[in-house]
Amino acid sequence: MLVRDAMSTVVLTIGPDHTLRQAAALMSARRIGAAVVLDPDAGGLGILTERDVLNSVGLGQSPDAERAHAHTTTDVVFATPSWTLEEAARAMTHGGFRHLIVLDGGAPIGIVSVRDIIRCWTPARQHAHRDRSHVGSIPSQAKL
Repeated sequence: MLVRDAMSTVVLTIGPDHTLRQAAALMSARRIGAAVVLDPDAGGLGILTERDVLNSVGLGQSPDAERAHAHTTTDVVFATPSWTLEEAARAMTHGGFRHLIVLDGGAPIGIVSVRDIIRCWTPARQHAHRDRSHVGSIPSQAKL
C-alpha cells in the first residue's frame, strides 16, 4: 500500500507568526494533529504538531504569546505519494516523527501520520468502535 492511499488530504497551512493557541484551535476544528508552517522568509516548510503545542504549555509557556516559528520542526523529512507505507514508517521511526508532509511537485498535498499507517495495516479496526472503558482517568485536582 502507498502513502497516497493512507494520507490525509486535509492540509492546514499556517504562518510562522500564528500563536500556538491559534494553531491549536485550527488543528482542533479540523480534527488533525499537525499543521504545515510556511515561512517565506526562511524559505521552506516546517511542521507544527499537537505534541509541540503540548510541550510548550507543559513548560509553562503562554499559548497566546508563543509563536509557531519557535516550535516548528524545520528539519523535516518529506514523503511522496508513491512511497510505500513501509518507507514512511521507516522514515518516521528513524527521525522520531509521528507525521510526514507529503509533497508532489514541491507542494504539500497531504500529511501521513502513524495513525493513518496503522489504520491501513489493521483494516478490521478501521470502523470499529474504540472501547475506552479500560482507560483510567486522573482526577482533575490530582497532584502530579
